[in-house]
Amino acid sequence: MNPSRRTVLIAATAAALARSLPATAATDEAEETEAAAVTPPYASYWYPDSFPSGSPGTGITWHSLKSWSAATDADLAFNAASVPLAARFTPTPANTTARSGQARVQALVSFGPTSSNPSQGAATADYYALTHWSYLDELVFWGGSAGEGIVLAPNAPIVDAAHRHGVPVLGNIFLPPTAYGGQLQWTRDLVQQDATGHCPLAAQLVAVAAAYGFDGWFVNAETGGGNTALGTAMLGFMTELKSLAAARGQRVTWYDAMTVNGAVSWQGALNSQNQAFFQAADDMFVDFRWSTSTLASSGSQAVQLGRDRYELWAGVDVESNGSSTSVNWDAIVPSGSAHVTSIGFYRPEWTRNHLPASRTPGDFHAADDRFWTGRSLDPSRPDGTDPWRAPAVSVADRSTVSAVPFASVFNTGHGLRWYEDGEVTSDTAWNHLGLQDRLPSRRWAVRTAGTRPAVTFDFADAWRGGSSVLVSGALDQPVVLDLYATQLPISAQTVVELTYRTDAGGVDVELAVATAEPGSAGAAPPYTYLPVDPGDGWSTATVPLTGLSGTVHALGVRLTATAGPVQWRLGAIAVREAVSTPAAPADPGITAADGGNLRLAWDAAPGAVRHYTLHRLLPDGTRRFLGATGQRAYYLTGLQPEQGEEAARFEVRAVGELYTSSDPVTVTHTW
Repeated sequence: MNPSRRTVLIAATAAALARSLPATAATDEAEETEAAAVTPPYASYWYPDSFPSGSPGTGITWHSLKSWSAATDADLAFNAASVPLAARFTPTPANTTARSGQARVQALVSFGPTSSNPSQGAATADYYALTHWSYLDELVFWGGSAGEGIVLAPNAPIVDAAHRHGVPVLGNIFLPPTAYGGQLQWTRDLVQQDATGHCPLAAQLVAVAAAYGFDGWFVNAETGGGNTALGTAMLGFMTELKSLAAARGQRVTWYDAMTVNGAVSWQGALNSQNQAFFQAADDMFVDFRWSTSTLASSGSQAVQLGRDRYELWAGVDVESNGSSTSVNWDAIVPSGSAHVTSIGFYRPEWTRNHLPASRTPGDFHAADDRFWTGRSLDPSRPDGTDPWRAPAVSVADRSTVSAVPFASVFNTGHGLRWYEDGEVTSDTAWNHLGLQDRLPSRRWAVRTAGTRPAVTFDFADAWRGGSSVLVSGALDQPVVLDLYATQLPISAQTVVELTYRTDAGGVDVELAVATAEPGSAGAAPPYTYLPVDPGDGWSTATVPLTGLSGTVHALGVRLTATAGPVQWRLGAIAVREAVSTPAAPADPGITAADGGNLRLAWDAAPGAVRHYTLHRLLPDGTRRFLGATGQRAYYLTGLQPEQGEEAARFEVRAVGELYTSSDPVTVTHTW
């Protein structure tokens, strides 16, 4: 990466989740195991083998990848992803310019610092809660610094959210430029061979990805000073890494920096200087120095090699200016001819970072929608005069909603409070991306002959989690809001449940169900409209799909105002047959304790589990919500005994796809 574009990540600290407010009561028996000093779990980072000179800074621990093993990884239970990579499909495109089977999108994202990056979220809503997964094909967990570590494994919440939407996630190997503290010894460490001629760190990288549950590695070798021998060794390392990774279903991406002669020379193209590395990888990020001609020649060169031109990501640096970045889009994704290459965004978390410190989740999502959808904020009606060619304009969206039961409470993975059944059960802000739902892929496709209402994720109220969908406006004509592109089979028992509330005005609600794809790109789904019973406050209506058969291809709602202006909130949607309740987890225990700091762990509940919730059972019989996670371990900090309490009691429940909860299992901690 061009050093002038580099943002060096520094160490930071992050608070663990600590939430409070009473809920309902429950009891059970428990066991307790005490252990020594308790530390918060963080995302893992390493040096290949040797360390810098001196001592690490405050809050930093130097780790050697060569000496890593799953058996001795104290934070593995916190960092192992729980969601497998979902299969996804491509519905009929939302507009006439978005294409399937051509350009794809990769994003290099820094979600936090290299060190002290929490494994299970934190007590703040200020987070890059990426939600536009439907346009992404690969996410790189960007980061690394010479003073902390240069091999980064993505934390589990990010992998779980990405996998739920069908997006693979890569860890990052960043060999820094010497100007930023890079040492050529680290490159030599990475590519070292053992007595058998194999590269032990290639096997280690594949083992880490397998243990943690992510999908491979992004290799970014930018430390200058190498020679042809080092270039040859790197090529051997890449060849072995790809072979081992492929055997485990993992991927390897190469960054256009080191050339075959071992020097660092960003090409901005696929050419003879980096072709061997491209051939030793699944794809390549082309440095920002590309031009119209070099991208054209790169795409042609890939095809001549028997490769797909869309395995080249043309780098687009959006760290500084985001959706105001000037880009020669016709060189990558021309509107009048086949796309030339794919798109590689560097640092799209600009949508959060450029906002003032007083930013809210709503501010972030407004900027993020602008980035991914475009100025119209409606992928079914892109603004052709917008200089920013948002992904929704060029790339067809994808979906993973293909099995019953399916449910969503429109949880974006962060919030100002935590809600359960429309009630606040914690007034502490939070983020945990692994709790994010499968979200509508087309935000927001609105069809009306009248004035278009505003549609947003809203954080002022929710049915569950931290957010809901808010529709607000005059609604002077009926409004159809597309929600999900699906491939859901219909049986005689299939019903759709909507949980909603009218905050202002009056509105008649209908469920929109399409059992066929639109006739052409950009056309509306051929909806059938089914009436939804009215209600006061939060209401859940169950709508049988009577008279419909085959497959549900799209779900939405039609709103017709009876009094206005209208504010209407959608809290949940579910497609199901029978209601099912998950089994409980097993064998909960405290694995480490130090005063009010605890590490808890349990065995997975059998069957499908969305996540686990943790509550504290208070002496008066009420329950206090503590947090939720997809993993089988949780860290609690700052706990204090209640008045007269000799032992704290904690309950763990499994939550299923339909948000039904298991019976609790209980563990106690004696003060």
